[in-house]
Amino acid sequence: MKKGITQYAVGEQVDTFLLVKQSNKGVTTTGNPFMSLVLQDKSGDIEAKLWDTKEEHEKMYAAETIVKVGGEIHNYRGKNQLRIKSIRPARPEENQSISALVPSAEKSKEELYEELVQFFFEMKNPKIQRITRHILKQYQQEIMTFPAATKNHHDYVSGLADHTVSMLRLGKSLCELYPSLNKDLLYSGIILHDIGKVFELSGPIATTYTLEGNLLGHISIMVTEIAKTAQELEIEGEEVLLLQHMVLSHHGKEEWGSPKKPMIKEAEILHYIDNIDAKMMMLDRALEKTKPGEYTERLFPLDNRSFYKPEFGS
Repeated sequence: MKKGITQYAVGEQVDTFLLVKQSNKGVTTTGNPFMSLVLQDKSGDIEAKLWDTKEEHEKMYAAETIVKVGGEIHNYRGKNQLRIKSIRPARPEENQSISALVPSAEKSKEELYEELVQFFFEMKNPKIQRITRHILKQYQQEIMTFPAATKNHHDYVSGLADHTVSMLRLGKSLCELYPSLNKDLLYSGIILHDIGKVFELSGPIATTYTLEGNLLGHISIMVTEIAKTAQELEIEGEEVLLLQHMVLSHHGKEEWGSPKKPMIKEAEILHYIDNIDAKMMMLDRALEKTKPGEYTERLFPLDNRSFYKPEFGS
């Protein structure tokens, strides 16, 4: 099997087709223009710099462009980067497809959806169940194909669904361990908490933030959606307010982008579940690229720490 871009070691030569995931222009301290690129294949992505660029390069290497790249992997501030030696757009006769270069969830969107809907059968509160089902059905296509983020965790096709189902499994285990948890609130909070990302993000390929995403954010978008759905279904009561609070507080702290801190037990647990699943994804991804007895690259969302991969049990 052909090696993916994230599986190369420092010093190795690269000669392969990659998809431009992100493309941004910049200027050096001496005034020379350059481009910061994020290039990807099925294995994940890597950062690269293209120096001494011209205006035409911005269109030539825009996001969603497939390129043929030659270069070498080097380490920059504890993280692998690709030092580009040659780059050009892929030619039509080379028959490269975007779908072959975009990472996706291990399970199909159909399998993920089937697992997700099984959790509704455990819900007993009709108001919570109706609101959650309605929103899921309304945005089903986007929910099952969108990523959960632009980078760091679940940033691939069907990543949002993958993240949600993983969190539901964890939530189910915690409800069995702590029966006092309200299963309806927790399951619904897990399903709804990130659905606002189908408005916040542009889509599953070359994902960027939309205008709505930048100006409002997925949390406030979803709080409004819950209120609109409740009104449409003519549902009133404390349940609507509690679901809004679950979404509002799931980031846990104001400095982490949470408008409110959790003030009910299920909201506190939702925050922990979300945090655990995101961080485990980051750690697993970094450790997969690391040899036993060595350290991962620095992980910025984890306090810029490097993690050791033990030789024992490898």
